[in-house]
Amino acid sequence: MMSYEAYMSQVIQPMRDELTRVGFQELRTPEEVEEAFANAKGTALVVVNSVCGCAAGLARPAVAHSLHHPKKPDHLFTVFAGQDKEATAKAREYFEGYPPSSPSFALLKDGKLVAMIERYQIENNDLQTISRMLTDLYDQYCS
Repeated sequence: MMSYEAYMSQVIQPMRDELTRVGFQELRTPEEVEEAFANAKGTALVVVNSVCGCAAGLARPAVAHSLHHPKKPDHLFTVFAGQDKEATAKAREYFEGYPPSSPSFALLKDGKLVAMIERYQIENNDLQTISRMLTDLYDQYCS
């Protein structure tokens, strides 16, 4: 019989792969978050991934689509809410002024938060609108 952890790992892996396949680096521990954010000069997009329907149907497809834009972040990171809890909590320490939200997108510049797209902005929009919100941020903050 398969353990709960092994089962969840199998269920969650395709959701992780959807982002790593398009270039996101997965951060699974608080130490990985600290190291990645400290060394990320320029812009970094952080996706707080989730198992919810709006992550599957909107957030992950929209962020993948947004990466076809001429301007894009220098670094792409992801943490998985509800799965890699300590890493997600560490990442959220950088999102000062925003309550925990998943899925969500955070844009950092030289390790400091410059923009945030929260769950309510994702779940109340369509894929094209979410992608445009991201590319508007890329145009504003990315070289």
